[in-house]
Amino acid sequence: MIVVTESAAKHLLDLLEEKDFSPAGRGLRLFVEKGGCAGMSYAMKIDAPAEGDTVYPCGEARVFVDPESLVYLDGCHLDYVDALNDAGFKIENPNAARSCGCGTSFEPARKDAAPAYDPATMDGEGCGTKG
Repeated sequence: MIVVTESAAKHLLDLLEEKDFSPAGRGLRLFVEKGGCAGMSYAMKIDAPAEGDTVYPCGEARVFVDPESLVYLDGCHLDYVDALNDAGFKIENPNAARSCGCGTSFEPARKDAAPAYDPATMDGEGCGTKG
């Protein structure tokens, strides 16, 4: 299950309205792909639901997740933050062993292995930066 905050749902509806899309036909596709400084990257786009997707309704807004991505995203919280220094959708992922400093990529946690990094020196680094 993915928890979508009221803030994320409201921003998604605003985004759909801005692009002149009906929430009945479109929503936010949340998925992961290989890449990024930590191994896997979060990706999002406005899209229609596809066969096999898990659909998370949040009021009129909906979030779609394909089965392959759900393995990495199950249990996540999706929020929208609008702060002075940063704005956008934010993912809190309990399945991540570590995340990059900008929050766009993560290393998946492995149940049978320790992370391949030193948390004292790597966790929370910015993308492409050295601590």
